[in-house]
Amino acid sequence: MTYIQGFVLAVPTGRKEDYVEMAKKGWAIFKDYGALSMCEAWGDDVPDGEVTSFPMAVKKAEDETVVFSWIVWPDREACDRCGQSMETDERWKEFSPETSPFDMKRMIYGGFVPVYEAA
Repeated sequence: MTYIQGFVLAVPTGRKEDYVEMAKKGWAIFKDYGALSMCEAWGDDVPDGEVTSFPMAVKKAEDETVVFSWIVWPDREACDRCGQSMETDERWKEFSPETSPFDMKRMIYGGFVPVYEAA
């Protein structure tokens, strides 16, 4: 069964195109490691919450937009191989906190095993 890697982060609204370009470059690498698909979704209707919310979770600033994204892998092993490649694949050097269009410290991420899938 597939394995899902999910992310929630805050991106400065004015850097949307920078973020999209970074995602395109990342997809080329993820695909090489076996990713089946990737989706980058720019926040459109992401309300603030009273107790919890996406904006609160990523400590979104006034001039930022919440991004929700995911990568579909054929299995966890492929996802793990890609993660391990960050230490050895030179292409990852382009993705550093200094050059990123978002604050990597506030990114939420995790791996998920699907329990139900439909199309």
